[in-house]
Amino acid sequence: MIELNKEKSLFATGCQYVAGVDEAGRGPLAGPVVAACVIIGADFVIEAGDLELVTDSKKLNAKKREIIFKAIKEKALSVEISVVGHEMIDKVNILRASLAAMRKSVEKCKIKPDHVLVDGNFKIPKLEIPQTAIIGGDSKVWTIAAASIIAKVSRDFLMQEADKIYPGYGFAKHKGYGTKFHLEKLAELGPCPIHRRSFAPIKSIVS
Repeated sequence: MIELNKEKSLFATGCQYVAGVDEAGRGPLAGPVVAACVIIGADFVIEAGDLELVTDSKKLNAKKREIIFKAIKEKALSVEISVVGHEMIDKVNILRASLAAMRKSVEKCKIKPDHVLVDGNFKIPKLEIPQTAIIGGDSKVWTIAAASIIAKVSRDFLMQEADKIYPGYGFAKHKGYGTKFHLEKLAELGPCPIHRRSFAPIKSIVS
C-alpha cells in the first residue's frame, strides 16, 4: 500500500491542502492527453478497502481502476480532469501539451492547493503554486497515484467513445496505442481525424 508520507510531510509544514497530478496518454498515436488533479486535506486518511488499493494505474486492470476511481471521487476533497486534444499535441508537442493539461486540471479545482505534487521530472509551467516534481511518483505518492487512475479511466472512456465515431481502428481495445492491430489498421485505412500527425508512423503517411 502507498502511504501518505509525502503528503504528511507537507501537512507538517502548515499546508492545509495537497494536490497530486498525473496524466494519461502521452504515448498513443491517437486521441487526447488527459491530466487529473486530486486534492486531499490534512485530515485525510486512507480508509480500509478500495483506497488502500491506489497505485500506479498501469499496475491495475480496467475493472479495478474503475472501482477505485469511484472511491477516489467520493473521498477526495476535489477531483478534476483536463483534456488536451490531438490538434494541440501536434502544434506544441506532447510534453508541452501534457504539462498544459496538468496546469488546467489544477486550476479547475474548487479548492486551491498549498502544494502540488507532480509525476515526472518536469514542474508545471505558469502554475503559481509551490510544486514538487517526483520521478516515478505514480508508484510511490498516494495523491499522484490517485490522479493517475482518474486520468487513465477518464481517457479510456473518451477513447471508447472515439471508437464509435471512428470504427475500424480498435480504439476501444488499445486506446490509441501503437499495437500490432492498430498499426495494421492504420496502414489499411490511413489516419482518421484524431490521429496525431506529428507522431511516427503517421507523420510519414501524411507527409
